Amino acid sequence: MSGAAGGAEAAGGPAATGGSTPADPGCLFCAIVAGDAPASLVHADDDVVAFLDAVPVNTGHVLVVPRRHAVGLVDLPVPAGEAVWRAAHRIAAVMRADPAWSEGVNLHLSDGEAAGQRVGHVHLHVIPRRRDDGLRIVEDNAPARPSRAELDSVAASLVRALRSEP
Repeated sequence: MSGAAGGAEAAGGPAATGGSTPADPGCLFCAIVAGDAPASLVHADDDVVAFLDAVPVNTGHVLVVPRRHAVGLVDLPVPAGEAVWRAAHRIAAVMRADPAWSEGVNLHLSDGEAAGQRVGHVHLHVIPRRRDDGLRIVEDNAPARPSRAELDSVAASLVRALRSEP
């Protein structure tokens, strides 16, 4: 593996936040976590590995992945998700602290194919941003804004669903 910054270890093994889960043999990110595929590491600990995106939106675009294989958020134990967030938060804070890195940061997670997820292993993008960098996250053909009543109705439905969750 290349670029193991700060002496970070990329060796696989039981994830402290989710127990031992076998890697998915067809998963690129599991191969990176195990050290079997190249990556430019920026952070690694017992729970997560963070590396530069091979197809970056902007220079410094990082992917934070849990060591434990999970296809989507529903498959990811909450402590593993918290570990992903902590690592992304730390990386984003470093980027924001130095204007040479960024003027802003986007955190982005696509959950499921319909949402644009391309690799079947949960991953959080940490994307350094510059004013006028051309990246747009909004839909150009966005529908008309819903009324407050429509928003309140959707919110009430989601509240009911959250309350019935085990």
